[in-house]
Amino acid sequence: MKKMLSGLLTVVMVGTLLTGCAAKTVDKPVQVEATEVVSQTAQTKVFTDSAGRKVTVPSSITKVAISGPLAQIVVYALAPDMLVGVASKWDEKALPYVTSNFAKLPELGQLYGGKGELNLETLLNSGAQVVIDIGEPKDSIKADLDGLQEKTGVPFVHIAANLENMGDVYRMLGSLLNRESDANVLAAYCEETYKKTKVIADSVEKVNLLYCVGEKGLSVIAKGSYHAEVIDLLSNNAAVVDNPVSKGSGNEVDMEQLLNWNPDVILFAPGSIYDTVKNEATWSKLKAIQAGKYYEVPDGPYNWMGFPPSVQRYLGMMWMSQLLYPETAQYDLYAETQKYFKLFYHWDLTKEEYKALVAGSVGK
Repeated sequence: MKKMLSGLLTVVMVGTLLTGCAAKTVDKPVQVEATEVVSQTAQTKVFTDSAGRKVTVPSSITKVAISGPLAQIVVYALAPDMLVGVASKWDEKALPYVTSNFAKLPELGQLYGGKGELNLETLLNSGAQVVIDIGEPKDSIKADLDGLQEKTGVPFVHIAANLENMGDVYRMLGSLLNRESDANVLAAYCEETYKKTKVIADSVEKVNLLYCVGEKGLSVIAKGSYHAEVIDLLSNNAAVVDNPVSKGSGNEVDMEQLLNWNPDVILFAPGSIYDTVKNEATWSKLKAIQAGKYYEVPDGPYNWMGFPPSVQRYLGMMWMSQLLYPETAQYDLYAETQKYFKLFYHWDLTKEEYKALVAGSVGK
């Protein structure tokens, strides 16, 4: 367990407060409609989060902190002007799409996983009126957020998110932040994109596929894991293991196992061995490599297939649909990517920028 920094508070969180990213999820997280506010005064309202916690928050919120990079991506689309910090420093590949004022926001760290702990000193100095946690609920989510709320005096809310319910996520955020109209636009986009992708997935003969990550490509995003939602939707994920891990580093495997799976298509995460894999003697035994059916996932500002597994996966769904099933997925991918960047990154994407983003996605 990690110790949580508390700066000015000079306290150390109880070791059992936080669980790692690999913790089991709550069996039946409470899902609450975005419009449910059980009471409200001129200064405060009570917001019911996805863990069933009734949290008193300001009626008018203008300063928002986030618990990690997944929440950062989601909230940035709806209310970038409200963010008081980032989970971690912007990656260099993201900076071209981020205006200078956002690039200079202080680093808050993150609640679960990652390399940086949640920095309570920076959080308190930021003036945040609420901290928003979005994503896969942990077994300890109620105790974690209640404990942090008590120690800091800042309300913490959790919104459960997966690939299918992102429309509901944005509606809940819209209710919390009084941005209902903008939230409805983003919600509708997510729901329409997911519906189109589901239609494609249900109408094709799915290919056998592996998504390999890590510097040597010897880790896989396993079937049934939180990070595998897009892969499992659009392909026969060959990476069937006994204990799928719920983190982006995936399950470690060896080359013998890859050869046993021997998929038709391989996707490589950014930063893996896509550029050199064909010259590797053992990798060249795989039929996907021999046939040139291997591709690098687009990366900018974030990995399109999810790391973190946030809303940018909707962009990855369209890319993967057209890559695998071009006759069925009749997308103008540049137009779709341009639309996504405008809605979620507030950025007018040029054709040149688009070509750079997808340079490795057409294979060798």
